[in-house]
Amino acid sequence: MTRILVVEDEPGIALGLEDDLKMEGYHVETAADGLAALRRARESAFDLILLDIMLPGKDGFEVCRELRRQGLRTPILMLTARTQEAEKVMGFELGADDYVTKPFGTAEFVARVKSALRRRAQLPAGEPVFTVGGLQFDLARRVVTLDGDEIHLSPKQYRLLQMLVQNAGKVVTHEQLLSEIWGPDHAEDVQYLRVFVRKIRNKIEADPARPRYLLTELGVGYRLRAADQLPDA
Repeated sequence: MTRILVVEDEPGIALGLEDDLKMEGYHVETAADGLAALRRARESAFDLILLDIMLPGKDGFEVCRELRRQGLRTPILMLTARTQEAEKVMGFELGADDYVTKPFGTAEFVARVKSALRRRAQLPAGEPVFTVGGLQFDLARRVVTLDGDEIHLSPKQYRLLQMLVQNAGKVVTHEQLLSEIWGPDHAEDVQYLRVFVRKIRNKIEADPARPRYLLTELGVGYRLRAADQLPDA
């Protein structure tokens, strides 16, 4: 059974989330503060963590940072009443997979949970092939094809697309991409990054001006669509 940890300090909200998830057949456990969340996440294996930002003890950002430092790869869906762009960027940089901004409806909430769980299983061990629409990325062979035709990429173009593939469905920030591929000294070279993204789009998109696969998240970074996020052609 799918196991979900809900970290929320407001009892009424926590109970509502727990009820919604149990209605979908998930096993749900709860924690009411950051320290308890860290302890539960270390002691038990969960398929998804729903993490409020405003928590006593340690806030959601601190919890997310510590879990990622410890190597925990469980998807983290942050719950927040905040809408400031800088705070969303911070969450993504710390390793959050997605945000749900309060207040949210049950249908939206459940859809985000299901999407996060699907993305978790997108690249199963032993099958390092990512496919979305006509785009296929073979991690083992380091081959990228579009509708069966191989696409030739420079080493840095390949690495950039590889990072997006490995985080398919979630935002990868400008700083994460620049620091990982070009080094921390280039973490502010956003225009340089845009040039590389444009070159990749020219190779993988039918209409680079209206990308279907590689999306821009304004002011934050880029996201490669997962298969379940692809719109109809």
